[in-house]
Amino acid sequence: MDSMDKTVKFNVKADEQEASSKEILLTVYDALVDKEYNPINQIVGYLISGDPAYIPRHNNARSLVRKKERDELIEELVRSYLANHR
Repeated sequence: MDSMDKTVKFNVKADEQEASSKEILLTVYDALVDKEYNPINQIVGYLISGDPAYIPRHNNARSLVRKKERDELIEELVRSYLANHR
């Protein structure tokens, strides 16, 4: 059997997998607290406007938050809120 006929399985290492929306939001929150910003106001500002300037570069938070669509982040917030208030 020719090597071109074999199916190759590709595995992504755990550290290379995409961070979940929850992990991203928690990282962004922590970065905002570290920089002494009001994390709720800053995250809401980003989610409403899409302007990444609301998120600091500290701990790579700005790059990280831009890896997810804003609607995915909002979905995580709604899911978490409802799960904790039912």
